This record gives sequence, structure tokens and C-alpha cells, in this order.
Amino acid sequence: MHEFTFKDNELYCEDIKVSAIAKNIPTPFYLYSYKTLIDHYRKLKTAFSSIKPLICFSVKSNSNIAILRALVKNGAGLDIVSGGELYRARLAGTDPKKIVYAGVGKRPDEIEDAIKAGILFFNVESEEELDAVQRIAMLLKKRVNVAIRINPD
Repeated sequence: MHEFTFKDNELYCEDIKVSAIAKNIPTPFYLYSYKTLIDHYRKLKTAFSSIKPLICFSVKSNSNIAILRALVKNGAGLDIVSGGELYRARLAGTDPKKIVYAGVGKRPDEIEDAIKAGILFFNVESEEELDAVQRIAMLLKKRVNVAIRINPD
């Protein structure tokens, strides 16, 4: 389903004229269709339903809290790459067990905050990062799940 349509040469988002929205708020602006967003998320989830996936939306791709909340409300997890994104994920009401922390250059304080929050796992990018996660987890007396990215070369 795609909720952006033309009717009588007028662009609509769901059942609202885009021109009417533009008259009431400053331009330029971003306009999202909740129905389209959630429909696409549900199609992905259904396509992989046999393996009961956790589909994680990349906060880096769009950190709009309303977008994150809509996806989280419908069962999505979030893929984060920084402490700031962890903050936004928590603001959006994400269950920490549906947060995956990827990305290079994680600072020790960010690793600590994520461990304390109880995220699902870290995508570890290097031996040094793995050592840092292990060291901080030991200091906090926590067990931490990691996925290790490798380069086959």
C-alpha cells in the first residue's frame, strides 16, 4: 500500500491534501504517511514470519521520534550507532531487548550506558572493541551478548 496519491491533479497524503498542510506549516517540511510506513514494516515482518524475526530500524537513517515510536509500537526493534541514538531509542519507548548497537568507534561511556540499559547485543567491529565491551561488562558484573563482524579476507 502506498498512501501518497493524486486526486484531481492534487497530491494527497492519506486523505489530506499536501497543499493544505503546506499552508499551515513552514516549508520545506518532511511529510510521512503512518499507514505506508507501517504497511511496509508489516510486509517485511510477514515475509520472514517463519523465522520470527526481530526487524530493527536504523535510527541513523531517520531519527524522527514519531517515526521511531510508530515502528516500536508495532513491534520493531532499533539499530543504533551512538549514545545519542540510544537516548532517542529510549525516548521512543523501545524495549532494551530490542536494541542492537552497531557502528564503529563506540566510546567506553556509550558501551557502559548500553550495558546498563540492558540492550539485546552489540555488533562488535574489532578485537579492541570486544575487549572494551568485556572489560566494562566485567566491571558492571553483567553478561553481554555480542555479534562479531568479520572480514573473510
